Order: sequence, then structure tokens, then C-alpha cells
Amino acid sequence: MADTTPKFSFICGADDFLVGRAGKERWDKLVAESGADEYGVEVISGFAANFNEVEACISRFRESVQTVSMFGGKRVVWLKDVSFLADSVTGRAEGTLTLVEDLQALLASINPAEVGVLITAAPVDRRRSFPKWCEKNSDFLLAGGDGGNAHDAMISIILAEARSIGARIEPDAAELLFAKVGPNTRLLVEEVRKLSLFAGEGQPITEAHVAELSPNVAEGDFFEAAECFFQGRLQPTLDALHRHFFSGGDARPLLSSLQNRNRILIQVRALVDSEEVKLGPRGLDGLQRAATTHGQRFGSAISDKSAYNIFSQNAWYVGKLASAGNLPTLRKLIDNQREFIATFEGLIRCDDQEELLRAMVVRCLGSG
Repeated sequence: MADTTPKFSFICGADDFLVGRAGKERWDKLVAESGADEYGVEVISGFAANFNEVEACISRFRESVQTVSMFGGKRVVWLKDVSFLADSVTGRAEGTLTLVEDLQALLASINPAEVGVLITAAPVDRRRSFPKWCEKNSDFLLAGGDGGNAHDAMISIILAEARSIGARIEPDAAELLFAKVGPNTRLLVEEVRKLSLFAGEGQPITEAHVAELSPNVAEGDFFEAAECFFQGRLQPTLDALHRHFFSGGDARPLLSSLQNRNRILIQVRALVDSEEVKLGPRGLDGLQRAATTHGQRFGSAISDKSAYNIFSQNAWYVGKLASAGNLPTLRKLIDNQREFIATFEGLIRCDDQEELLRAMVVRCLGSG
């Protein structure tokens, strides 16, 4: 019977942070299991910006895996941060493809009893034959999943990071964290660690923790003033405006935040009024069905994130916006938009931005 034991380890993915972290864990395990001393381990950079660098990298890797350990025993080699397997100019070059074929032949000839090999690569064009071959013939790991659903992949990362440090994060808190931070893996991981410390040992990370402590990286409309404004709370909105300007904030990004959220709510209200979606206790029901019907009308891919296209937004986040308070009428939302435009125009000849926005807020919210 043929030996089906993998001859090497191959870790790849779209996110270099996830791949690097998984690679470090696998490397530490390989080194520990091999019992190799400092002369029996070698880390080789796989980054290559052109064909010559690819050639030099693979040549060095070949020498390393074929070298006998100075004092006997097993060697372990890590070809780290490989870049020439991506869908790039270098990765597509005919010479590179030939060298990758040579690399495959070399890996197929490895004796895992004599040398342990780890390869990490991000990103990787998985349409090509080499990654497919590695998937079948190596100890293979696709770090972060296949990237088909960024939302699910990032939520999984948040939950996994919480588990790895012995913490727990509530589902809505994980959703809010992703909506605020976006698909920034490094920042998501650091935020989970920070929030777990704040929550305290044995206590879950809640939505309130995320709302208070996490930065608004992905969504510009998480300004405090915008939150209060769309909850219809006049005095808290005015107080938030004061804090915004006291700390040196400018009116334009705040107005953009208000406009962007208002655009989304106009679309939500139109869908609700047409009964194509319904407001429930946990947000919107039927948004995906509506996207199938109306998505093509926006003229661009739904994946292109824009406040002009409700179907490009984080569905959970849109649901939270719509259910955070009483959804304004369509007429009220259109009136808001007119006020925002007039205030933008007023900024050209205004010396007191805070006073201009305070007057706008009073007109919008003071009328009930």
C-alpha cells in the first residue's frame, strides 16, 4: 500500500496575517517535534518581486532541503511569506510557472523523515495546478476559509479569537465589531483582546462594550452625534456636537455621516412601505429577497460598498439602523436630506460651524 503521509505542510489564504499566525504555530510544532538544534532549522523568505528573485528563492530552498544536518538528525525548513503564487505579474510569468513546476517536483521527492518542510503563502491563485496539487499532497490549511463570504469568515475569526484567550463575545457584539472595524483581521484580533480585558474575567463582551470602546474604522457614520440624531434625541445630539467640535472636529465629515445614513434609511423606508421587507425585533426581514429583485438597478456590483446602494451594506448593520428607534417617515427623511444639503452650502460662508449644525439639528429634531 502506498504511503499517503503528507511530505510537507502548506498553509495559504487571502489574509497574510492569518496565514502568518497559523504558520508560526505550525512551525513551532514542527521544530519541537523534530528535536532539531539551531543548526538544523532554517527560515527562507519567499517574497519575490520578479523572476530573478523567484529563481534565487527556489534555488536557496532546494539547497536547504537537500543539505544534510551538520550534526545529523532531522532538518526543518520554512519557506515563508511566498508571494509568487499570487495572480500577479510575477506569478503569471512563464518563467515563474516553470520554476513552480520544479518546486513541485522537489516537494514530491522529499523524505519527511529527514526534513520537515513548511510553506506559507498569501495570497494564492488557487485556480493554478500547484495549489491544487498541494491541497491533495500536503498537510494543507486554508487560513481564514475560502473568502467566499467575508462576513462569515470575519465573524468566525472574532469568535475563534475570543475562544483562544478564554473569553466569550455575544453574537450581536461580534456583528457590531465587524461592522465598525471591517475586514481588518489584525485590528479585529486586537479589539477582541482589548474588549475581553475590559469586560473582565468570566464576563462576556457585550454590544455596549463594542459601541463604547471600538474605533469606527469601517463605517464613517458611527459618529456619536449621528447615533443620537437618528434616535431623535435633541439634547444628546447637541451635546455630542459640542464634544465633536470641542475636540477639533470638522463639520464636513459629520454631515457626510448624517447624509450617508439618511440615504440608507430612505431606501429602507421605501422597501418597508412597499412591504418588500419587514421590520422585526432583530432588524430587517426580506432584505436578501429584495436584493434579488432590485439589486441590478443600481448599475454596479452589490459588493461595491456605497451608501447609495442599500444592498451593498452589512445586512445586520442596516437592520440595527432601522430598528434603533422609530423609523422616520419618507417625507421626514427627505426633509432631513434637504437640510443637510442646505447646511453644506452654508458652510462656504460660515465662520461658526458648530452653530450652523446646531441650528440644523434643532430644525430637524425640534419640530418633533
